[in-house]
Amino acid sequence: MATTAKSKQKKTEISEAAHDAEDFLLEQLPIPQALRNHLMFSIGKSNSWATPRDWYQTTAYTVRDHLMGRWVKTRDAYRDANTKRVYYLSLEFLIGRMLSNAALNLGIAPELSEGLQEIGQKLEGLSELESDAALGNGGLGRLAACFVDSMATMDIPATGYGIRYDYGMFKQTIENGQQVENPDNWLRYQNIWEVQRPEHTCEVKFYGRVVHVHTEHGIEPHWVDTEAVVAMPYDVPIPGYGTQTVNNLRLWSAKATNEFDLAHFNEGNYEKSVEGRHSAETISQVLYPNDSSASGKELRLKQQYFFVTASIQDILHRFTNYNADWDSLPEKVAIQLNDTHPAIAVAEMMYQLVDHYHLQWERAWKLVTGVFAYTNHTLMPEALETWSVDLFSTLLPRHLEIIYEINHRFLQMVNQHFPGDTDLLSRVSIIDETHGRRVRMAHLAVVGSHTVNGVAALHSELLKTTLFADFNKIYPGKLTNVTNGITPRRWLNQANPLLTELLTKHIGSGFQKELSLIANIEPMAENKAFRAAFREVKAANKQRLADKILQKTGVILNASALFDVQIKRIHEYKRQLLNVLHVITLYNRIRSGKAQGQAPRVVIFAGKAAPGYWLAKQIIRLINDVASIVNNDPAVGDQLKVVFYPNYEVSAAEILFPGADLSEQISTAGTEASGTGNMKMALNGALTIGTLDGANVEIKEEVGDDNIFIFGLTTPEVAQAKADGYNPWDYYHGNAELKQVIDMIGNGFFSVEEPGRYQAIVDTLLHKGDQYLLLADYAAYVATQEKVAALYLDQEAWSRKAILNVARMAKFSSDRTIGEYAKNIWKVSAFSG
Repeated sequence: MATTAKSKQKKTEISEAAHDAEDFLLEQLPIPQALRNHLMFSIGKSNSWATPRDWYQTTAYTVRDHLMGRWVKTRDAYRDANTKRVYYLSLEFLIGRMLSNAALNLGIAPELSEGLQEIGQKLEGLSELESDAALGNGGLGRLAACFVDSMATMDIPATGYGIRYDYGMFKQTIENGQQVENPDNWLRYQNIWEVQRPEHTCEVKFYGRVVHVHTEHGIEPHWVDTEAVVAMPYDVPIPGYGTQTVNNLRLWSAKATNEFDLAHFNEGNYEKSVEGRHSAETISQVLYPNDSSASGKELRLKQQYFFVTASIQDILHRFTNYNADWDSLPEKVAIQLNDTHPAIAVAEMMYQLVDHYHLQWERAWKLVTGVFAYTNHTLMPEALETWSVDLFSTLLPRHLEIIYEINHRFLQMVNQHFPGDTDLLSRVSIIDETHGRRVRMAHLAVVGSHTVNGVAALHSELLKTTLFADFNKIYPGKLTNVTNGITPRRWLNQANPLLTELLTKHIGSGFQKELSLIANIEPMAENKAFRAAFREVKAANKQRLADKILQKTGVILNASALFDVQIKRIHEYKRQLLNVLHVITLYNRIRSGKAQGQAPRVVIFAGKAAPGYWLAKQIIRLINDVASIVNNDPAVGDQLKVVFYPNYEVSAAEILFPGADLSEQISTAGTEASGTGNMKMALNGALTIGTLDGANVEIKEEVGDDNIFIFGLTTPEVAQAKADGYNPWDYYHGNAELKQVIDMIGNGFFSVEEPGRYQAIVDTLLHKGDQYLLLADYAAYVATQEKVAALYLDQEAWSRKAILNVARMAKFSSDRTIGEYAKNIWKVSAFSG
């Protein structure tokens, strides 16, 4: 007994000593000393010959030190408490640069800046050397990044899951006015912020066949003769703001099971020796490979299944390590599907539970529908992913069987509740039999989730009444709304330090974590001195943007002009082309002397077109051709400038949003699910010109009718116009200015060396029906732009409205959004362990 007591005492002493040692290790050196240490011991250089990149890496390692202790403690606390966790599955996480954001969220930015100044460096300059993490394309990925920031800030136990793309989508350059796609090699200088976790690798299987084996338990399916790759996890810490919580973003990279074949190498067949590695690594090489070919489609489905199965395996491994009762799965796990890209997770979870863990189908399905929720991001049926049954049967034969069984049981249920309605069965079936037999991934996500949400009030209502009307009838109450939001840490605190400083001076710094406090600035809209200070901030941000544009494009801008900004993915429904029609209208008015007395205007575009989207790329080319004519016309001078800002990414957005006076949100009503660029620009003091589409509706409600410029057909009016046989020719012949603009595009005014260059754009507007009703909204848009121009001349009135926009943006914090998800969908609370 004495020996046992001594042994326990010894173990206790060892444990306490270990904790003491851990606490010692987690203590941080003064930042100047930490910087010098990392330069010496991590980089292996002295100050006398260190390059700027050496100093960036040194600074990043120093900030990472502060992250690591919190990260480890957060994960240990979640594990020890066996708390419920949220798992956010997204094919994109557009997290941007980490250095400045992490330093700000950790609260060490001032000390870090001072420490760098002591050794002759500047934090701002070093931050510019960091590559944007090329893990996303646009709003979907940036939304996911805002969400993981908010989950950490709000102490929600959460993990994000995605793919560690080697090259991202592409780096956009503009050559001869045209988009050129270049590899975005963001990992060229390594990623200091990630930690490889080889102990958590997963096997991912493709191809093969399914055999059904008779056993004592009945017929069991076995997926055999498969080809396998390895999913290697890389973890990225996501620090919360004003909290000790650091959550995890786990990104999967594809590796070959046998990366090198020595036998082939020794035979002199060097290409064959690494063939397996190259084939495997293709899966995680590029975001959104062009799917215009059969091989491209196969690769995209491979990508989706690759990251989904690795994530589901990881989730279930963690669950089974700490829980013995499968029925507690929904009490411990909440999985959010960000759009349809991860929808195969529904079938994959069934595959794991039924085939690997041998649960009965009914029990497994109850668990699946207890853990999954699905966010829809589009109203356009053509944008909802479908995959051919043939591709599924080749690539994922067992999962096709599972989808068939899910569909069979679902349609049986529907038929019981709505007997004899064969049209309904056809419309809601997961298998589309009318377009060559295809798997409808959105339908799989709806059927397999307990909650489906839209991302703006209008969008969610339209889901219920149009796209998912049948499902709303079958599953009353399943469809709900959670309006999107943005993190004020990235989009105000980091992107706009001057405005943050001004606000903090008057209302304190609490708004950075609790954006509702920003409403306290509203009375200052009536304070003349504050309005002047606000304009000074905007002027400085515009000059910063003008300097960057000069560096990027060579175009010299007058920073006192109205900066009219449209930055988003290039797509017909977002209607950059409508903006171009207005630009040409302004150009014609200036040349004819009809625009006298108006404020100078700079129209700024930015965004990428998908590589296979030819017409979107033509719109980019037209913008640049128009810019070339307008910017070099001596009759125009500084009255109008047009700029296409190349390679739009998060770090570019951080300069573009604060520099905007006018926010262009002009999609056809009923097409944009939400938008978040509208929120970011308003938070940074821009006024919105937009249609009643997506989140514009709610922004209008928040800022007030007098502080936003709304124009154009409403969603019901768009539907009615199409039902009445909308004819764009009526508008073309009925508006002389519009006719002149379209004729200039069509007859080669902006492309004299190739007059027919833009015939396809003219055809889209006139001969192919003008699907997005640009011509119907043109006159209202131009008239509203006249109101914009008139107001801008009254800088006191303009700045008053801009301040009110900033003050009334509280609803659009991603913290509010995550709070609604946590309470109403995930049923999870802030962790207090």
